Amino acid sequence: MRSRYCAFVRQDAAYLLRTWHPRTRPAHLDLDPATRWTGLEILGTTGGSAFHATGTVEFRASYRGGSLHEESRFERSGGAWVYVDGDFPG
Repeated sequence: MRSRYCAFVRQDAAYLLRTWHPRTRPAHLDLDPATRWTGLEILGTTGGSAFHATGTVEFRASYRGGSLHEESRFERSGGAWVYVDGDFPG
């Protein structure tokens, strides 16, 4: 999760696409260069250890003017953890 947040900060679309599950990966990303990310707070996790095939990370990513709150789902694919999708908790 932290590496993907850093990729958003750096506008590294190639890394984000590489760490996205092939089943849900978009063809391309349109990142907004005006977005200034200011922090990441991990609120909770489930699974995700060496003994799991799936896991979730609930986080809040702050940017100038607001924040994004998501519960992301990850799966192992080819031995690596990859982002599948996420929900926005109410």
